Parts: sequence; C-alpha cells; structure tokens
Amino acid sequence: MIEAVIWDFGGVLTTSPFEAFARFETERGLPVDIIRRTNAANHHDNAWARFERAELDLEAFDALFAAESLALGAEVRGRDVLPLLSGDLRPEMVEALKRVKTRFKTGCITNNLPANAIGSASGRTLYIAEVMALFDHVIESAKIGLRKPDPRIYRMMVDALGVEAARCVYLDDLGVNLKPAREMGMTTIKVVDAGQAIAELEAATGMALR
Repeated sequence: MIEAVIWDFGGVLTTSPFEAFARFETERGLPVDIIRRTNAANHHDNAWARFERAELDLEAFDALFAAESLALGAEVRGRDVLPLLSGDLRPEMVEALKRVKTRFKTGCITNNLPANAIGSASGRTLYIAEVMALFDHVIESAKIGLRKPDPRIYRMMVDALGVEAARCVYLDDLGVNLKPAREMGMTTIKVVDAGQAIAELEAATGMALR
C-alpha cells in the first residue's frame, strides 16, 4: 500500500541537462560526454559532489572541475557548466505531482547547488517555487551537506514524512540514485521520459495522472 511519492527534481520534473551538455560539447569541439564522464569519475568526492554538499565555493569548484576534466582529456571550466543545468519544467510531470498530492504524501530529494550558483530569470524562479510548494518536505543537498546516493538522505526523507520505505515510490533519472532507495524497500521508477514515468507511476499508485 503506497503512502508517499518521493521525487527527484532535475531530470524528473524538469528536462534533463544531458542534452545541453551534448550541445555545449559539440559547439566547443570537446570530446563526447566529457562533462558526464567528469561528473561520474570519483562521484562521491569529486568537484561536483563537493559543490553539491556546499564544501566548495564557486571559484574552487570552477578550478577543480577544470582540473578533473583536463585529466580526462579536455579542460572544461566548472562555471561554464552551471548555466547548462537549468532545464525546462515538464508540465505533464507537474500535473502528475499535483494529482498525486491529493492522495499521497509528497517529498523531494534534490542534489542541488549552493544558493545563487546559477543565475535564472525571476519568472522561472517563481514558477519553480510554486512547484516546490507542492511537496510536504524538501531535502536539498547543499543545505544539509549530504547528497544522493548517500543512504542517509533517503532515511531522512521517510522519517520526515513519517512513512515506511516500503510504502514509498521514488522517481529519479539516475540509476545510481535509485539503488539505495530500492535497497531500502521503495518502489523505484527510472525516469527516461515523462510519458514512461507517468505510466509507471500510474501503475504504482493506481491513479490516473494525466
């Protein structure tokens, strides 16, 4: 019996940044997937992980990401990657969240960056704030100094929502972040695209979500 649905934000409620990474690499003549490979190497303690835990400031992140990417074949400045992260909200996923909220507890676990790391238009910020208000509880990595896939962050969420892990559905676009949730007993959905994710969520919750 499902009691809560927990969502990742980027790549789930918004479009994936991977397309923006690919365009950037093509435009700059960089090796294919250099940004993703830099993010994936030593993924618990690399520049990206430390920035999402707010252990680095912007200048230190910029320099360390550049060094890490250079070691993999081409230098990419960290500050050049940050604007690529602002995906567009997926209206159909936001609608699914609104419908889920009428019957289930809702939470969001997001690996994010320190405040003001990415500049954005005020209108978009307000829209995202409206979406974030749909959650009963939000956990942001940069505010608590923990990031997915650390199992403690999922435990914090189920404790905050007052539910058992086995009664939760968790959606994320990265398999590495789904594994700890699945091992805790959650039903997990890997988001490839909105249609597929909503169909799986409808099956898990028994609700019509579109």
